[in-house]
Amino acid sequence: MPPRTRVSREDIITAATELVRIHGTEALNARALAARLQSSTQPIFSNFANMDEVKQAVIERAHTLYLKKTEEITQSGKYPPYKSTGMAYIRFAKEEKELFKLLYMRDRSAEPATLDFRIEPAVEVLMKTTGFDLDTAERFHLSMWACVHGFATMAASNFADLPDEIISDAITDIYKSLLERMKEKKNEKSN
Repeated sequence: MPPRTRVSREDIITAATELVRIHGTEALNARALAARLQSSTQPIFSNFANMDEVKQAVIERAHTLYLKKTEEITQSGKYPPYKSTGMAYIRFAKEEKELFKLLYMRDRSAEPATLDFRIEPAVEVLMKTTGFDLDTAERFHLSMWACVHGFATMAASNFADLPDEIISDAITDIYKSLLERMKEKKNEKSN
């Protein structure tokens, strides 16, 4: 009898991430995961309490992959720092449709409400580049994020696969318009 192959927690996370990447979140179940691992379900439940815990590990892995994409695009220097975060978000949606859906298009009604954008480094970049205070930068970022998320969801759902140049131009136009509007509002308050 051949020696038993040990299936590690990392092996399970990698296999589960690939399963979701290829087939979507709906395909993530113990039987399908065990088949991908070429094992029984026993290693899965020796390493994880349940499949919700496996899904959470996949969410964390997908987020790590998203951050890596953001770093890659930011370091390329192709876009200004703030714009690069939006372009990375859209690029991730185009290249990793199912992981993007898992991260940003899942039903969160059972999760605690949060406004993740408040702590994003992008808000800090905005504050540095525009001179906005935290509240104004957060409001600006929320508006920009809604635009960027729209482009990303169109890509992830196969509604529209627009070229990067068109998206980049649109984001620049919206950014400039919003920047002008925020400056006007600031001037109105000071008068």
